Amino acid sequence: MRPDADWDRTSDWSSLHVAVAGIGIAGFAAADALMQLGAQVTIVDASDGERQRERAGVLETLGARVLLGHAGAVPDDIDLLVVSPGLPPSSEVIVDALGRGLPVWGELELAWRVRDPESPAAWLCVTGTNGKTTATLMLESILRAAGYRTAAAGNIGTSLIDVVMHEELDVIAVEVGAPQLPFIHSVSPVAAACLNIADDHIDFFGSMEEYVAAKARIYERTQEAAIYNVQDDVTLRMVEEADVVDGCRAIGFTLGVPGLSMLGVVDDLLVDRAFIPDRHAMAQELAVASDVHPFAPHNVANALAAAALARAFGVPPRAVRDGLRAFVPAEHRIATVGVAAGVTFIDDSKATNAHAALTSLMAFEPIVWVAGGMAKGQEFDDLVVAARDRLAGVVLLGVDREVIAGALARHAPDVPVIVVETVDTGAMVEVVRQAAALARPGDTVLLAPGCASWDMFRDYSDRGRQFAAAAAGLPGFLGATSGGSDE
Repeated sequence: MRPDADWDRTSDWSSLHVAVAGIGIAGFAAADALMQLGAQVTIVDASDGERQRERAGVLETLGARVLLGHAGAVPDDIDLLVVSPGLPPSSEVIVDALGRGLPVWGELELAWRVRDPESPAAWLCVTGTNGKTTATLMLESILRAAGYRTAAAGNIGTSLIDVVMHEELDVIAVEVGAPQLPFIHSVSPVAAACLNIADDHIDFFGSMEEYVAAKARIYERTQEAAIYNVQDDVTLRMVEEADVVDGCRAIGFTLGVPGLSMLGVVDDLLVDRAFIPDRHAMAQELAVASDVHPFAPHNVANALAAAALARAFGVPPRAVRDGLRAFVPAEHRIATVGVAAGVTFIDDSKATNAHAALTSLMAFEPIVWVAGGMAKGQEFDDLVVAARDRLAGVVLLGVDREVIAGALARHAPDVPVIVVETVDTGAMVEVVRQAAALARPGDTVLLAPGCASWDMFRDYSDRGRQFAAAAAGLPGFLGATSGGSDE
């Protein structure tokens, strides 16, 4: 038996044999939920490492069949394939399932299907190449300020499936990464926003066109507001082409003065010309720019997107202000580490692609830029052209450091560049030492790598922590919490 279009938590899951592809956070949560609902579950994963075996042991104890080191076709007796976000659509297990006519659901689709049918929480969805986590956490803070039972979940690191299965909420702030979007079929959020589009995940999707097409799925079946970035024509085109629910409105956000049906900035005020009755004649103040922290133009844009999502859900203006004031930024996102010899050290290790790095670079001047890692097929010429006048120096590390070095040689030949060849655990100490030597009082040493971290570090958090630790070892260093920083 295969699930039909109306399949939900109340259906007869015991009639299904479900394969879950991937045994990471999402796959583990999916398998656990499916077994709670009574389904027969088989988990397949191409890897067979210590972490996979540990999770497999737990799931086998609960009654699942686990096939580690399995990179081939779907087992023969399967009715439904649930795929983890880490598997590209070209994976053999997905191609095989589709070729056999099996339904394929992503993490989001399963989470939507297993919501509490009596009182399902509304979804407000956030995607985009950069800024997703910040905007999602801002949204969560705004919703809490409005008095709603809420949580941030999804790509942010908290399993959306676990949240919908076990928590009684009014509304969920859902962070959605592009790999989560290919296999959704019935998800219908109250509002959805795409913050921006830039080159990323090209190796996963195969082309920029496929990446954009995946991102565009965030708007499908949106009920009240499809929110786009006025400064990013691609997001507008995605909204214009989306198959939304009748009556859904296109709502823009902009760092400039907003037009009709937009949120934007007037002087130092964040204002709404979209969700007020007299929007043709006036704008509603939501907050002041100083309510956004850490302050940077891209964070103001994130705040406007979060505000638009909240306003689409009926949140009053005061709660937007209070939520932004109460917002606590996630780690490794333009976080001030401290000051040494008059030089400020900023950790933006989460800037793992060129677009995110450029956004960070445009918030400071002059800069000693720390960059490099796994470039994921990106080019950096446009970034260097845009940021070169801000650069006092550059320190490069990581496996693809020469890709950035080449762009600097072509477009910023006068900027001093130091390439750190060391790849062992002490590399970041040498990077920070070299960056401090290039910097002058008043400069900012900015870790905005523009690359993934997996070549040298466990993840971007590990990279950021090592950067902060290395900075703390400099003579005269005063940490951000010790009174030595203006932040």
